[in-house]
Amino acid sequence: MVAKWIEAITGPLEQKKQYKRDKARIDGLPEPYATAAKAMHRYFMYYGGITDGDTLITMFGDLADLWERAATDGTPVREIVGDDPVEFAETFAQAYSGTHWIDKERARLTAAIEEAERAENK
Repeated sequence: MVAKWIEAITGPLEQKKQYKRDKARIDGLPEPYATAAKAMHRYFMYYGGITDGDTLITMFGDLADLWERAATDGTPVREIVGDDPVEFAETFAQAYSGTHWIDKERARLTAAIEEAERAENK
């Protein structure tokens, strides 16, 4: 009963557990991969704006997979992110088509402009 109430407010507990597991995987990477993965994780928390928990969990799991594979293979960090790490991170995040927090505001802005236009044309 209490778990359902908590999940209604905070979201599924299993997602939180998966997030913690993926974050621990990132934190456990050897250097320099841990630094790169943590930096991307932080950037996604600000840039991504994804509000769909399933999408966010998938993205962070894939991020951990990417850097674990790079560490295992010994792939240089720059070979992964290229010359522009911001472009790489944003392209990576755009591959996850979840609902973003800005989507609601975009819809609200569009509706407000349409309402203003209707009022103007009366």
